Amino acid sequence: MAKQRGRPSFIGIDLAWSDRNPSGVAVIRNGRLIACSGGLKKMSEIVDFIGGHLSRRNGSVVAVDAPLRVPNETGIRACDRALTADWHRHQAGAYPANRRLLERDGVVRGEALTAALSERFQFSESDVIPRRTKARLVCEVYPHPALVSLFGLERILKYKRGRGRSFEERWSEFDSYRKLLRELRKADPPLRRTRQLLKSTVVYGLRGAALQAYEDTLDAVTCAYIASYLWRHGPRRATRYGTLEEGHILVPHSARFK
Repeated sequence: MAKQRGRPSFIGIDLAWSDRNPSGVAVIRNGRLIACSGGLKKMSEIVDFIGGHLSRRNGSVVAVDAPLRVPNETGIRACDRALTADWHRHQAGAYPANRRLLERDGVVRGEALTAALSERFQFSESDVIPRRTKARLVCEVYPHPALVSLFGLERILKYKRGRGRSFEERWSEFDSYRKLLRELRKADPPLRRTRQLLKSTVVYGLRGAALQAYEDTLDAVTCAYIASYLWRHGPRRATRYGTLEEGHILVPHSARFK
């Protein structure tokens, strides 16, 4: 275990906008999924989870699906607008983020997470992930365009709850999601040890909180993989939307995506 903890850690967080809802978390190290969950609610639980999986010597990248910086009181961030312009044709536009929508008691959860990681573990928020960095960095990502890019999809996978969308339709889209993540066994970088999470029979029949937990877990795994991908390939294989000061989103490039 000590030897493994020396390797870089890639941690994905599907962060709920409120602590009333669970968040997904996942960790990839040495090309293997070593931990994941879809049921953490308190910020302290999420921060402790991250702290328990940090690399001791070779840096860690935390990729978060949630706004990490929201300077605008109303409207939409520039990064959300720019990303939507590029990805709308794939149905992968960003949700509008503003303080009026996201603040709870004056706090935006993504900003609180970034502050906690900085204070406790010396993380820095960054809109650039240098290739094979040894720093501790936290960045904002978005699974929908990342999946479209990495797998050359025509549109997003519609596994999330939506008006008129049946459980059968969602289960079918989850099955497609599961199969795509299994393809990463032979990718660069690889993602292995996912068989138990991605069994073909896992999702069918799930409803309510159990289905939500599975969704949050898969999205967290995707975030962790994005972190490992950005670390492996560096800025040349990423598009940065926005700025560090006003909010950013990183989307990985794939050579097969046009």
